[in-house]
Amino acid sequence: MAFTRFSGTGLASAFALAIAFGTTAVSAETSVSIGFQQEPTTLDPTSDATASIDGIITHNVLESLTVVNESGEVLPALAESWTISEDGLTYRFKLRRDVTFHDGTEFDAEDVKFSFDRAMAEDSENPTKGIFNPVERVTVIDPHTVEMTLKNKDAFFLFNIARGDASIVAPESVDQLKTAPIGTGAYRFEGWTRGDRLTLVKNPDYRAADTVEMDKVVIRFISDPAAASAALLSGELDAFPGFPAPEMLPQFEADPRFTVTMGSTEGEVILAMNNAKPPFDNVEVRRAISHAIDRDAIIDGAMYGRATPIGSFYPPHGPAYVDLLDTYPHDTDKARAMFEEAGVAGSTMTIRVPPFPYATRSGEIIQAQLSAAGIDAKVENVEWGFWLDEIYKKQNYDMTIIAHTSPNDMGNFARGKSYFYGFEDPEFTDLWDRISTETDPDARNDLLQQGQQYLAENAIHGFLFQLPRLGVYDARLRGYWSASPVLYEPRASMSWAE
Repeated sequence: MAFTRFSGTGLASAFALAIAFGTTAVSAETSVSIGFQQEPTTLDPTSDATASIDGIITHNVLESLTVVNESGEVLPALAESWTISEDGLTYRFKLRRDVTFHDGTEFDAEDVKFSFDRAMAEDSENPTKGIFNPVERVTVIDPHTVEMTLKNKDAFFLFNIARGDASIVAPESVDQLKTAPIGTGAYRFEGWTRGDRLTLVKNPDYRAADTVEMDKVVIRFISDPAAASAALLSGELDAFPGFPAPEMLPQFEADPRFTVTMGSTEGEVILAMNNAKPPFDNVEVRRAISHAIDRDAIIDGAMYGRATPIGSFYPPHGPAYVDLLDTYPHDTDKARAMFEEAGVAGSTMTIRVPPFPYATRSGEIIQAQLSAAGIDAKVENVEWGFWLDEIYKKQNYDMTIIAHTSPNDMGNFARGKSYFYGFEDPEFTDLWDRISTETDPDARNDLLQQGQQYLAENAIHGFLFQLPRLGVYDARLRGYWSASPVLYEPRASMSWAE
């Protein structure tokens, strides 16, 4: 986010290495500098939906019981193993014994219970509290064993508890998570200069410290595409995952000093409509907007052709994907007629756009497309803090453009009118309940296809494109991810080629 997890995105995350003041990079043997487009609002992934928090903190400073690798596989993290009862309702986790928090306190089962009870509490700030709804209780069996009993089967349970929302924290240090998090990960938080950089340093007490080659990671916050490009070309940055300027990639592709990647993400970019507010509570108005949208023109103009169009809320690389791009073919005349029939022709519709290139550029193009269909479309550029407060929390908007970067997040449409979509439908909520409890992959994929079709047919939003992960890296750098199956990226594997 303008990536959000809201899941959403967030969106796009990366790391940055320590660089000396001026333009001289720090020693390449033990440091790496990576650019970040989006600065986090806080450093606590259990209390804020901003995707860049996960990109910096999750599975680097704070860890969870499980972790997901670049291929999307769920692997052990703070839990070294687990067993599942035959009825799928009881998970017993064996915890690692060789783990301490960065302040020296010991990690044990009580920390796991504390973290889950905190996330599930009535007054919890957790931005994705819904992933804990299936948990009935958490029981400490012994200091290194914890058992979780579910109310119902959850097809995504082990995947979900790998997220930053399920980070394991200690009661002794929980109050400082937002500004100076203390975890069990390969890196310790060292400092944060807002508007400039955040520094992580290697944790010498990490259980696998001998495998971590980078002693320092300094995240640099650079939102301006031209400045990001200049920092890479000058050597101030070693990498920029989530590179914000697709139009500038050809110069890096032609330069042997760099490697350019274009990987997949879970980030659906949507023209979100406030379904609780007239005229967007009228499905025919939403369908007219969908007909007015020309995805190809948006992708060419906003992403310079480097994105995949979507016709519903599901990634094209997913196993359940249905091609629904032809549900609303671009037709300006038809859109205009539909607006006239609905009685909204000539009315004003405002798109509040967060300050990120994919959103601001898309907003300008969509404004022109809606205007051509007879709508007085206006674009209002807003800061990210304003977006979170006015749009995400208060639902004070007509339309907005956002990338939802969390995996398995179709459940957003089952969160009711209190969620910023302003959408609620018992039929879809029932469908999502069946999706989330179906443990047979083929049957679940069939249900996911029904979900995609429902969202497209009802034009809940304007579905634009899947956000690519565009990355620019020093050609000598190793151990980074090209794709983003989750919001975080463990950095312990990064190294320099010898």
